[in-house]
Amino acid sequence: MSFNALYTDLSDYYDLMCADINYYQQSASINRLHTLFGQGGTRHLDLACGTGPHVKHFSDFLYQSSGLDINQPMLDIATLRCPHAQFSLQDMCHFSTEDHFDLITCFLYSIHYSGNTQRLQACIRSTHAALSTGGVFCFNAVDKDKIDNFSFVKHSVQKGEDLFTFASKWHYKGKGDTQTLDVHIEKTNTRETQYWQDSHPMVAIGFEELTQLLAPYFNVQMFEHDYDKILPWDGKSGNAIFACVKI
Repeated sequence: MSFNALYTDLSDYYDLMCADINYYQQSASINRLHTLFGQGGTRHLDLACGTGPHVKHFSDFLYQSSGLDINQPMLDIATLRCPHAQFSLQDMCHFSTEDHFDLITCFLYSIHYSGNTQRLQACIRSTHAALSTGGVFCFNAVDKDKIDNFSFVKHSVQKGEDLFTFASKWHYKGKGDTQTLDVHIEKTNTRETQYWQDSHPMVAIGFEELTQLLAPYFNVQMFEHDYDKILPWDGKSGNAIFACVKI
């Protein structure tokens, strides 16, 4: 079992794993939130940008979009996808930029890749420092106290003669500030079947604690995890979208 093969050695498979994600819908929804809560401006930075699909859509929305990621193989693919965007190999918890941004995003629960509460606090501080006055930080998160260790998502994708099956799930041991995102990959063709298993260390945090960490730096708004409609968080669901305006 590895903890990072999907983003390095298996990076060519990453977009297949995410084939069922509606990147346009997610990007358009956060664009709407930025319009509602931001001060205008089109300078955009995507944290943990991966292979760059969100950067591509924000560029199409006429943002000056850029991204950073800690894995160079992912950035190599992102550069091919978005040749006019700027990408940086940096840790999102300790990044620095010469520019200030009007919008910073972190999609696909990637804020949890902070790994622990201390590093999450560093990510919040780095993001606050990189935003312009009134800039907006948008991300999605999962509440550790609402995680079902037996729930998982699974889908299959055909590529040429190969059938790929991807499955992933959260696992929280019930205490502490760490959890894992467990990813299983199966590749099958007429000759063989191959398996890979990744277990990604993630920060585990409740929404109340997360809001408290954000409060010294941002005015925080929480919304239901629905990219079709902008709905206030119901106070019960374990997934939410955060729109945070720099104080």
